[in-house]
Amino acid sequence: MVEKPEPRALPAGLLHLLVVYVVWGSTYLAIRVAVQPDTGFPPFAMGALRLVVAGAVLLAWGLWKKWRLRLTRNEAITLAAAGLLLWPCANGLVNLAEQRVDSGYAALLVATVPIWTALIDAFVDRRRPKWRFVASLGVGFAGVGLLSVPRLLAADPADALSVALLLAAPVTWAAGSVLQKRRPVGTTPVVSSGYLLLFGSLGFTAVSLAMREPLPTPGAAAWGAWAYLVVAGSIAAFTSFVRALRLLPTGVVMTYAYVNPVIAVLLGALILGERISPVAVGGMALVLLGVWGVLGDRGRALRSGTPASPGRSQ
Repeated sequence: MVEKPEPRALPAGLLHLLVVYVVWGSTYLAIRVAVQPDTGFPPFAMGALRLVVAGAVLLAWGLWKKWRLRLTRNEAITLAAAGLLLWPCANGLVNLAEQRVDSGYAALLVATVPIWTALIDAFVDRRRPKWRFVASLGVGFAGVGLLSVPRLLAADPADALSVALLLAAPVTWAAGSVLQKRRPVGTTPVVSSGYLLLFGSLGFTAVSLAMREPLPTPGAAAWGAWAYLVVAGSIAAFTSFVRALRLLPTGVVMTYAYVNPVIAVLLGALILGERISPVAVGGMALVLLGVWGVLGDRGRALRSGTPASPGRSQ
């Protein structure tokens, strides 16, 4: 039997999604500053330090609020698998790639997350997505193409590995997102976010040690970018991301990957002086149109009734 969503689920979910839109759009620039060669952190060491601090803060918050921290075996397996997919297997690849490519370019390639999410969902359910949803994704992806193709054509062949990493990252992020949506845990979003971050930190640490990364010697700008990533990117926005996944359909939440490139490109123009071409403006318009279409289609599905998440907190 299908349950009706809570009356406040839609506006609350969209508010959390707005936080993800804005903050995660700016984190690409912060990552670029934080992992700059010579003046920044090694990419996987940066991720490990970022997540261990943010995860500890969230779990301390949960302890103070007297929320349940003890995980069942199934909850631990789900959060560990999702944490590894989301962080070292996705964000870690972005960290590594941004040592060579600019933040806007990274955001553009990662914008394929909704496409992979829709494909994974359809494969698991053995169904075809509705044509309106596919059309909206297609419009958004066309915008991503307009934004990214000129940069792809101008890319130095030596950056091929970075491009490959950025193409792989959204696949694992989509897989981690679908996993935690389909296997909801009974802890609050704050606690589950804390564990996802700590499991991700363990994965980052293992990769950093395996790659024999040097000890971090970051400058002041890198430390500032790292602090922003911890507070805004990991604690605030990631918790909003987890909450949004519990309140909204996965396809709606994944539209953040369309908005993030727009914000990243705008920040690149404002802070780094990058020029926005007419083609880029057209691409961003298509991206926003795709977001509107997906939100409209999936929002109607939410209002008409969707299965409630058993892990939803009060």
